[in-house]
Amino acid sequence: MKLAALLCSALVALTAPVMAHAQTTPAATPAAMPVVIDAPLRDFAAELDEASTAPDFVGLAVAVIKNGQIAMIRTYGVRAAGGTERVTPDTVFRIASLSKGFAGTLAAMEIADGKFKLTDKIAPLIPQFHLKKPADTAAVTIEDVLSHRTGLPPFAYDKDLEAGMKPDEILGKYALVKPVCPPHDCFAYQNTAFNMIASVIELTTGRQYGQELQARILTPLGLRSTSVGMSGLTATGNWARPHKRVGMTWIPTTVKQPYYLLPAAGGVNASVLDMANWVIAQMGLRPDVLSPAILAEAHKPRVDTPTETARQHALRTPVKGSEYGLGFRTFNYAGHKLITHSGGVEGYLAQIAWLPENKSGIVILSNTRGTRAGKILPAWLDYELGLPKTDWFRMGDILVSANPPANANGD
Repeated sequence: MKLAALLCSALVALTAPVMAHAQTTPAATPAAMPVVIDAPLRDFAAELDEASTAPDFVGLAVAVIKNGQIAMIRTYGVRAAGGTERVTPDTVFRIASLSKGFAGTLAAMEIADGKFKLTDKIAPLIPQFHLKKPADTAAVTIEDVLSHRTGLPPFAYDKDLEAGMKPDEILGKYALVKPVCPPHDCFAYQNTAFNMIASVIELTTGRQYGQELQARILTPLGLRSTSVGMSGLTATGNWARPHKRVGMTWIPTTVKQPYYLLPAAGGVNASVLDMANWVIAQMGLRPDVLSPAILAEAHKPRVDTPTETARQHALRTPVKGSEYGLGFRTFNYAGHKLITHSGGVEGYLAQIAWLPENKSGIVILSNTRGTRAGKILPAWLDYELGLPKTDWFRMGDILVSANPPANANGD
């Protein structure tokens, strides 16, 4: 099913009205850094317009940041297949595992305030948590939880979560699992285990995780459409429905609850405009809210991720190495530092990435999980970094892609 007509048909430079909507203080974006609508960005936009007509999409929203400012927002298609309500810059999507970057940043803020330390052991705080060996249970730290170094096999018990098992039950079931390595020693991606940081924040602040996130990050940054939980997805009325492929057609499907039970790992919703301003803040351009020290703590690589490097090689991207921080990945992308994360739950795909050296970045939100959504980032990087052009979208041989597994795995 081809995407509906383009909503924003021209590049949208950051104007005063948009700045007023997205920023809470005049200092949010340095005035000395002008928006540059250059030839590479125009060429990328033209290729994106063509790619949007592939049968991979129902609704799509993409924002590009240049020199620390929003240089382009393009929205395509509709919120629900068969409907007429178009995707806009304020349309809310599930962002799945991009939630982990919010959690890692919030944890870094609480650490800076002395609420807890990365070296604190998790077991005294979360007594439901048990690994096979008691010594391993006792060894796991908050830093291990946030950087996926618990020693559990990847995505441990995600299928049970999706089948209705409660997160607290899963934390106890880890005692039945053979570890893949001792704690601290290796990377293996988790969802339920990662979400223990939400409980740590609640115990140490006396507020629910969503309330603390709202008070410390969302409200100060002016992220008006960003929320935690299923009710937040639908509250504005302007939200993108999830879709699954049936035969050759995308059809709307129900919003699945399980990963909303993990607010720190997969429970956040946001619009492309809010996420663009989130990336700008992560670039260090909102020091009134996120100090350089907090961002350095959140972004600092803590563990090599060879499985992600191998996956990127299989995708033929020029990734030479990858590491994980506190809810963020760092790539060596063709010799350039790239901070990124992706996420998906059934019916949604989300991705952010930015190049710290030149304050440029991208946000991608889709209400389908077609293959080409995952090709937008490398296509943009070809233009942004001046790399040899690769035909990432392969529009000449449109293929129907199979639905990936439905979990908030960021991979």
